[in-house]
Amino acid sequence: MRIGDLAAKTGVSVRAIRYYEEQGLLTSVRSPSGQRHYTDDQVERIAFIQRLYTAGISSRTIAELLPCVESPSEENSDAAMERMRLERDRLTEHIAELQRTRDALDRLMSVAADFRETLAVH
Repeated sequence: MRIGDLAAKTGVSVRAIRYYEEQGLLTSVRSPSGQRHYTDDQVERIAFIQRLYTAGISSRTIAELLPCVESPSEENSDAAMERMRLERDRLTEHIAELQRTRDALDRLMSVAADFRETLAVH
């Protein structure tokens, strides 16, 4: 299928698909006229890439994880597990930071609500 068809099937822009190729996350076969052609398997691959992006994983990290998906082996699995552990640690810290930010916002909202009550009394 051509790039526009793949974009339509996946809900991802043509620009994003080209970016995935540039980053080594996706491959295509070129026609004699230079058009990109993709297989149906690429639809699932893009869905997988999108899930990883949604989790906050960078294209560089995704590229490091793909060998485990493409050609599972003990070596690839060990490398992927280590990389995923590092990503999980990074996400855990990010979640903790978001919780601290939310808690600070809750305190600020409480102060603002108390202030508004003092204005209403006067």
